[in-house]
Amino acid sequence: MLSLDYANCLSDRVGNHGLDPAELDPAGDAAASIAVLTRKLARTRGTGWERWRELAQGPMRREHVEGVLSAVDRCRGKFENLVVLGIGGSALGNIALQSALNPYTYNLDATVRNGSPRLFVVDNVDPAYFGSVLRFCEQNGGLKKTLFNVVSKSGETAETAAQFMVIRDLLKKHIGADYKANIVAVTDPKAGTMRKICDAEGFTTLPVPEGVGGRFSVLSPVGLFSAAMCGIDINALLDGAASMDGPCSREDLSRNPAAMIAFLLCELGSSKGKTNHVMMPYANGLYLLADWFRQLWAESLGKQVDLSGETVYAGFTPIKALGTTDQHSQVQLYREGPNDKVFCLLEVETFDGAGGDVKIPTGLGVDAIAYLEGKSMTALLNAEKRATEYAFVESQRPNFTIKWPRIDAFHVGQFVYLWEVVTSYAGLMLNIDAYNQPAVETGKVATFGLMGRAGYEKHKFAVERALSPTARVIRD
Repeated sequence: MLSLDYANCLSDRVGNHGLDPAELDPAGDAAASIAVLTRKLARTRGTGWERWRELAQGPMRREHVEGVLSAVDRCRGKFENLVVLGIGGSALGNIALQSALNPYTYNLDATVRNGSPRLFVVDNVDPAYFGSVLRFCEQNGGLKKTLFNVVSKSGETAETAAQFMVIRDLLKKHIGADYKANIVAVTDPKAGTMRKICDAEGFTTLPVPEGVGGRFSVLSPVGLFSAAMCGIDINALLDGAASMDGPCSREDLSRNPAAMIAFLLCELGSSKGKTNHVMMPYANGLYLLADWFRQLWAESLGKQVDLSGETVYAGFTPIKALGTTDQHSQVQLYREGPNDKVFCLLEVETFDGAGGDVKIPTGLGVDAIAYLEGKSMTALLNAEKRATEYAFVESQRPNFTIKWPRIDAFHVGQFVYLWEVVTSYAGLMLNIDAYNQPAVETGKVATFGLMGRAGYEKHKFAVERALSPTARVIRD
């Protein structure tokens, strides 16, 4: 089970930059407020945009797992490459699962893949990036041996739509009428542009569940299909998420890790000016989970108005760092720069790599580094983490640690579910809608206008008027 150590967020460790431990008194206002919020979340779970709470258990889980594994069985052994076409919540979770649960050399080593395809998640329309992946697939197995997983609820997201149009055309040219076997789409099960295309062309489809927003969708077919195709145990992933539901449903603040993290981050942000939240894993495999966290935290909590319609400019800025790498690039700022951050450190007790832990040899005979001889890389990595934690405390920088027994599908599922519930609590604490993203729409409709979509002409004119040419350009 993941564990949470939040002592370094309290004033008896970091002075007036931390919270008074009395604020966590079981008989105090914070504890009473958390009990109220927990009961509210219990009433709304599984409804509206909180259907993600049901992804890891019950009928929705059974339906999704059966559908995903059936699709995987039909594709198994037929493809050498799997390319996910998606962006934002349709890509970041897929990338995070692959990075955490498959070896770094997965795409390079066929013995590691053990019959599973290479995975590429193409989450941008940078032509050099997209083109290089397509060329690689053409030269390594060919497009006939490449499966494309198109992830788009509506089918109208410009980036994913453009990618889909390119690959559909390429597949038809290279394969002909049978090209539909090379596409699995995850989309709305009933309506939308992509649904119409899939029905007309006969693609295999899996559902983007109703009431599950993109940034909360990794435990749905959005993330599960590519994970299962690449050999990840999706049942263990969902078991982990389900196991975290009970602890995150407790009314007692001191026993509810999601409520505690949300309270600490919101209270330190609002009362202590700690509005930047750094996630710093001490494990390369967990680094891209910090990317997933950044979207979850930023898009959910960054809101101009609250539920009362008042302008509040709510939200906190999520930042990712990697231990120990960023001890040598960021910690100088983190310790001596503005004291406006809270640090979430991720520590792993046991690393189960392909060869297990790595032991540092003896016998070099150099006094200055003799202290390393005979020690393990895990011991060094966790000593570095402990030392950085101490350095943060010395500089009165609030921080907390989430400790992992090991990195496996079960604990990744726990971590994902934990932070999704943290986000729900934080939304209630900030009195904002954690499930909408109105500011994202401005860029979307402006893109439609600039690319000539009918009905969006006014948005093109608005862009051109706002960004009219000026003399303030340096060209030489």
